[in-house]
Amino acid sequence: MGQMLPIDRPGALRARFAGVHDLVAAEVMDLTAAQLDWQSDRWEWSRWSIRRQLGHMASCFYGWLCVRWGSVLYPDGLPAEHVALASMTPEERVEQIVRLDAAGLLERLDRGIGLALEALDRETPRSLKEKRITVRIDAPWDFMARAHAEGVDKDADDPFRWHLTLEGTLRHTYFEVITHLYNIQRLKRAQGMTTRVEVPFEGYWAQDDWDRSEP
Repeated sequence: MGQMLPIDRPGALRARFAGVHDLVAAEVMDLTAAQLDWQSDRWEWSRWSIRRQLGHMASCFYGWLCVRWGSVLYPDGLPAEHVALASMTPEERVEQIVRLDAAGLLERLDRGIGLALEALDRETPRSLKEKRITVRIDAPWDFMARAHAEGVDKDADDPFRWHLTLEGTLRHTYFEVITHLYNIQRLKRAQGMTTRVEVPFEGYWAQDDWDRSEP
């Protein structure tokens, strides 16, 4: 991806999304089904196979941009090609995606990245910061919020309610992708394979207290 602009600079997030497909594809395109499905209880990060990591990455875009942001981003209704996946529960959506082979998983991830790029192209720098949703997240999210300089804020009265700008949401989906790509690399190393790309050291996996244990 070359020299990257700081992620809070105008245009930087779009450039991140435009380049992330090639990073993921370089790591997974030639993997066999057995390599995609390998998992282990030895490390927390190895409990999910590469296939499951990819399924979660792709599903994340639908859950955030079509479900949570759907009425804002698509006031006239979701595009027909997104309705089926968006109507599923997160678990159902992942199960649907992980049935695919490596090429299919990448194609589904590309559709998700396309959702993010479409949103970035439609919005202005101002509207990305002004548009906001409130969501309930039934899990500790303070750790996630620390990776964001702005746009991801905990409710003052309810610790499970979070206020996210569109920019903060898109940044979250990008951080999810590169964090799970780092996990994919660890899963490859655990199987004795070499990795091919340098994952940008930013977001969730770059925090000081993130588990970066290696096989």
